[in-house]
Amino acid sequence: MSDTTPPAAPTGPSLNDFASFYLYGLTNQPYQQSSDLTKFGELYNLVIGKHGGLGIASSFHPYQLVNQAGITVWYTAYAQFYAQPNRLQMFAEMTLEKAQFVVVPPASFAEFHLWPDTRLTTDENPIFGRFVPFVIPFLVRKDPELLRWDAEFADGDKNRLNAYLKEVNAAIKFVQPAPAFVLGFGEFDEQQPEQLIEKFLSCRDMLL
Repeated sequence: MSDTTPPAAPTGPSLNDFASFYLYGLTNQPYQQSSDLTKFGELYNLVIGKHGGLGIASSFHPYQLVNQAGITVWYTAYAQFYAQPNRLQMFAEMTLEKAQFVVVPPASFAEFHLWPDTRLTTDENPIFGRFVPFVIPFLVRKDPELLRWDAEFADGDKNRLNAYLKEVNAAIKFVQPAPAFVLGFGEFDEQQPEQLIEKFLSCRDMLL
């Protein structure tokens, strides 16, 4: 009998292989789901482009993005992916074939959990009771190539950009129907979550 220790099973990939992005906008009902995972995939392709990763099948109020345990919806999506027995194959497809998959977040994220930064509450800013913030998150395999959203803005063609933004607004309707509209796109920094809130605050005056 050999006393050689068998090689350890591969454990990757790590959360550091991914970046957390989101569309953000305003609506009257931020927490919405759809069972149409194909539409989520199409939205991912439209916003993220040819980058592997995970679409997250829900829209949220910003105060639903972090649960009571301090876990973000992006980390949860990563954990759901990591729990798959074929995660290494999936990760290879994300990396080599730019494949994207869709995960359904746990229902526990329906609960509101106020952050230390409470500026999106109606007590502090009543306008956000009429125009309610929403976020649609994406977990994206890191890649040096521009995301499609960034590439469209870098192009500089205003007519093309306007057409693209109309397409994005139309593409969210399956999960965020009218009167919802998109304000922009950003990257979530878990160490500085207030940056997400700042994006909504920067638009406040135009709503008044």
